[in-house]
Amino acid sequence: MNSKLKSQLPMLLIDDDPVVLEILVTVLESEGGVNNVLTLTDSRKTVQFLEDNLVSLIVLDLMMPHVSGLDLLPVLTRDFPHIPVIVMTSSDDIETAVSCIKAGAVDYLTKPVEAERLLLSVENALHVNELSLENRNLREYLLNDRLEHPAAFDAIITTSKKMRAIFKYIEVIAKSDQPILVTGETGVGKELIARAIGTLSGRKGAFVTVNAAGLDDNMFSDTLFGHKKGAFTGADQSREGLICTAAGGTLFLDEIGDLNETSQIKLLRLIQEQEFYPVGSDVLKKTDARLIVATNRDISSLIASNKFRKDLYYRLCAHHIQIPPLRERREDIPALLDHFLENASKSLNKPKPTPSREVTALLSTYHFEGNVRELHAMVSDAVARYTSGLLTLDCFVGLAGNDYSLTNATLLVPSKEMDEALYGFFGRFPTIKEMEEYLTSSAMNLTSGNQRSAALLLGIARQTLSKRLGIPA
Repeated sequence: MNSKLKSQLPMLLIDDDPVVLEILVTVLESEGGVNNVLTLTDSRKTVQFLEDNLVSLIVLDLMMPHVSGLDLLPVLTRDFPHIPVIVMTSSDDIETAVSCIKAGAVDYLTKPVEAERLLLSVENALHVNELSLENRNLREYLLNDRLEHPAAFDAIITTSKKMRAIFKYIEVIAKSDQPILVTGETGVGKELIARAIGTLSGRKGAFVTVNAAGLDDNMFSDTLFGHKKGAFTGADQSREGLICTAAGGTLFLDEIGDLNETSQIKLLRLIQEQEFYPVGSDVLKKTDARLIVATNRDISSLIASNKFRKDLYYRLCAHHIQIPPLRERREDIPALLDHFLENASKSLNKPKPTPSREVTALLSTYHFEGNVRELHAMVSDAVARYTSGLLTLDCFVGLAGNDYSLTNATLLVPSKEMDEALYGFFGRFPTIKEMEEYLTSSAMNLTSGNQRSAALLLGIARQTLSKRLGIPA
């Protein structure tokens, strides 16, 4: 087993044979890298010990005097369900093994226990314990609807419940050693999410970003793993890769969907073994950097077309964050608009403008294929064009373009709540003519009587709107 076991809490070994305990402790410390192992030879002290001490897992012998492991196991799984239990015995009996697993044990070992088998079992049990803890924390966060560290998300401007749920999930998984996959369309803020995770992880090392887009395997390997002197033409001196720069911290690998298969295999080894070879070197190096990866591509489609390895995906998606596009959280648009107006006006040394009603109305229904990044660029350009008075539609190049229509908008699916709202507003179910008149009137009010803007909101030609209003085109 190549990787070291990681556990913040001590492990507890229970066996009446001191020699067996000494052997197990030696294996865990020398080959597993564990530096905190506790032992008990008297099983009668187990419950009191657990009430006084926190442990990450228990390795329990079944055949002991006073209280056997068979009798103790149901008590442990009932009173301490958060602690995974590995049972071991000198009896290689399938029936006993099955009964122990049914009673709540996570694994069954037969004496004499092989070192590699013990380490693998402990590693799996620690993983089970980590996931169980994360699930408990996640349930607590969801039930209490609170953030422990809201300042970590200050860079992300949002009022969306969807985004708040993501923040709560991030607080649960931030300290995990498992990789995190962040997906979402271009411009939704994947790097901001990754940086928030890095902040909350508690890691002292640097947050290092690598963009994999356009990197062939040679460039990927050199960028990530570095090279030794003379590894290739022009390699006049050794250079450490960015994975070394991220030691003790976080490596954020963006655009992972663009990696070729050879690079994917190297990344898979890095995740599985936490080790790598610099280019041109046969000296193995280890890393403790935490990995966060992101892509705006559909990983499922890439897997289906054999462009992305399944085994790599399964390693990466231990924790998966899908960021919704801006059109699915339109409630964020007013806050983002105000934030970008503030920043742009300061940058350009202009007074902060007030957007007109038509601008606010059109932005609230715009498709935003580039998401938050597109809104940012749009507002920055508008402020640059702004001179005085209200910030009008004329400052927003492209907002009122010919390609803007309701076909770009997210269509609403009728629901019982919407139907009841219509009944409540009209006092009955409205006719199509009544709805047309109402929508036309609302669009004109929102745009302060600007026919061009109102037509854009309604998704119809300006001439059509003029006819409905009885105004000559």
